Amino acid sequence: MHAITIPEPGGPEALVWAEVPDPVPGEGEVLVEVVSSAVNRADVLQRQGFYNPPPGASPYPGLECAGRVAALGPGVTGWSVGDEVCALLAGGGYAEKVAVPSGQLLPVPAGVDLTVAAALPEVTATVWSNVFMVAHLRPGETVLIHGGSSGIGTMAIQLAKAVGARVAVTAGGPEKLARCKELGADILIDYREQDFVEELRQATDGAGADVILDIVGAAYLDRNVRALAVNGRLAIIGLQGGAKGELNLGALLTKRAAVTATSLRGRPLAEKSAIIAAVREHVWPLITEGVVRPIVDRTVPMADAAEAHRVLESSTHIGKVLLLTPAAT
Repeated sequence: MHAITIPEPGGPEALVWAEVPDPVPGEGEVLVEVVSSAVNRADVLQRQGFYNPPPGASPYPGLECAGRVAALGPGVTGWSVGDEVCALLAGGGYAEKVAVPSGQLLPVPAGVDLTVAAALPEVTATVWSNVFMVAHLRPGETVLIHGGSSGIGTMAIQLAKAVGARVAVTAGGPEKLARCKELGADILIDYREQDFVEELRQATDGAGADVILDIVGAAYLDRNVRALAVNGRLAIIGLQGGAKGELNLGALLTKRAAVTATSLRGRPLAEKSAIIAAVREHVWPLITEGVVRPIVDRTVPMADAAEAHRVLESSTHIGKVLLLTPAAT
């Protein structure tokens, strides 16, 4: 098969479409013939040499894919060759085939094109696990979503609105904020021009956000704590603004607030399977009903993954950037 390899870390040009050995599904795994994958920030970090795959994972980038079941490993039940699926991966999505633990497979939702389904696993698993399983967003509460026009952000807006929350977002510029509004965002904050703490304070009559989903990290830590409501929950899922910051414990105590930080890729198989099961139970019906949908900015041939990485790093996209294998044509 062919896959995107990284002979040496570097810029987008470090991504090389090359012939590699086919994967073989092990105990409890399913071999998927990949039709599409999606680009995530973690792939960029891996390309740069900063985020290696966990032990035992495929060396190729790609944290999600969609395709068809090509073979079943020993002990797999509930799936058949030919099933159309999408999957959460620890790596290997930038390839024509990938071996996936069966607990990380999802059926393609009714009404969603197979190629587009690659836009779903990572964002739905990340948002559901952090906003709902960890931060316990409830109907009537206010959630602040940083990077509202990103893949994570566009899904978080929709899921939060689906459960009856009030949604605030930060994004860069009128076009991105307009797209966030179309998806249901109630409070629109241009982080380039406005102070999100002050804007949120005014919009909530001084209460602040009950939940904050943060992709920035250190650069926003102090302001995020100030933006939290009493009993607020800050869920950190990214470090685009740095890894080390000063945390005001006094402010946390006063607000009886909580800060959590999670990643998805390195979790044990059992935890990933539990998250995927929750996504299938709670999110998949919303997609089937048309309440929630994948947001795709563009598709790029997988052999041209370098171009897709340039798009992601330029931050000009809205939603997901997908990579299509030759099997998609």
